[in-house]
Amino acid sequence: MTDRRDFLVAGLAGASLLALPAFARTKLRPKALKILVMGGTGFLGPHFVEAARKAGHTLTLFNRGKTNPERFSGEDFRDIEQLHGDRKTDMKALEGERRWDAVLDTSAYLPADVTRSTQLLGSRVGQYLLVSTISVYAKTDTPNQDESAPLAQLADPKVTEVTGETYGGLKALCERAAEAQMPGRVTVVRPGLIVGPGDTTDRFTYWPARADRGGEILAPGSAQDPTQFIDVRDLAAFLLRTLEQRNLGIYNADAPAGKLSMGELLSTCQQVAGRMQAPKSSVTWVPAAFLEAQKVGPWQDMPVWIPAQGEYAGFGRISSAKAQAAGLRYRPLPDTVRDTLAYWRGLPAERRAKPKAGLSAAREAEVLAAWHAQAKSKAG
Repeated sequence: MTDRRDFLVAGLAGASLLALPAFARTKLRPKALKILVMGGTGFLGPHFVEAARKAGHTLTLFNRGKTNPERFSGEDFRDIEQLHGDRKTDMKALEGERRWDAVLDTSAYLPADVTRSTQLLGSRVGQYLLVSTISVYAKTDTPNQDESAPLAQLADPKVTEVTGETYGGLKALCERAAEAQMPGRVTVVRPGLIVGPGDTTDRFTYWPARADRGGEILAPGSAQDPTQFIDVRDLAAFLLRTLEQRNLGIYNADAPAGKLSMGELLSTCQQVAGRMQAPKSSVTWVPAAFLEAQKVGPWQDMPVWIPAQGEYAGFGRISSAKAQAAGLRYRPLPDTVRDTLAYWRGLPAERRAKPKAGLSAAREAEVLAAWHAQAKSKAG
C-alpha cells in the first residue's frame, strides 16, 4: 500500500514533470511497447487496441478471425499485425523466438487455456495482463471488500463448461494458472460490469434505450439502491496504463464503491435521452418485494440492479481504491450514457427490436398496471 512518503515522492515527481519544457516532457513519455493481444476484436479488445495504437505502441492480435473479422482490416490498419489460430487447438502462429513486452489476455475463461498460453509465451514476454472479473469473489455480502477477499472455489475444479455457476470459479483458476507459470510477472484486473458503445449484452444499454423510448419507466427498488459498472474506454485506458508502468498484482476495476445509485443512473438516462430528442419519460419506483411477487428478477429483468442486502449486501460497493491509486480514471456518466445511446440508435432496427436484457415493453406495462392497481386498492 502507498504510504505518505511514497505519496509525497510521487507528487514531487509530478510537479517536477510539469515544470519541464514541452520538448523535455515529450521525451519522458512511456516507451513504445510490443503488445500481444489475445483476442482484440470483441468488445473490450478494440477499445484497448485503439488506445494503444494512438499511444504509439506496436500491436499483434491473435484470434480465430471469427469475431468482427473486418474490425482492423484494410489499408488503414496495416500497422496492426494479425495472427490467426485457436488458443485451444492451434497456436502455431505464436511459436518461435519472437518476443513481446507484454501480453493482454482478454479471452481467458478456462485455466487450461491460460496454462497453454503462458507455457508457450512465458519465456518470451515480460508481463502477462489477465482480464478477470469481480465474479471471482466467493461472496458479495460485505461492502467495500477489496482484492484480498476470499475467492470462489469449484466443487469440481476440472469442469470445462462455463455457466453462471462456474464462471467466477473458473476465472479464479485462470488467475492462479497465470501466476503459476509466470510468478511475479502477472497483472490481474477484475472489472465489474463493462458498459459503453459496442456492448452486445444490452444489460446497461437497457436503461438508456428505455429512456429513449419515453413513457412511464418501471424502476426497481429505490432510487438510493447502489450500483457499479465501468465504461469500456476507461477500463481500456487503465489496462494500457498498467502495461506502460508495468504495474503488477491484482486490481478491482469498477466504479467507486457506493458512489453511484440507480436513481442517478435513471435520471441521467432521462436527461441525456431528452437532449437527444427522445419523448418525455417518467419513473415509477417499484419495491423489490412486489417485483419478486411478479416474478421480475434482478439483473436480467432489471439490469444493473440487485437489492443490496443479505448475501448481496456488498453489491455496488466493491472497493476499487487500489486501481484508482494506480491511475484508474472515470469519464462523466452522461458521456457514457450518451455514447451508449448513440451506439444503440445506430444498430439495425431488427436488432433493436430484440434486446437481450430487460423487460419487454408489454411485460413492463403489465407489471406497472399491477402496481398501480394495488396502490389504488389500498387507497380505496
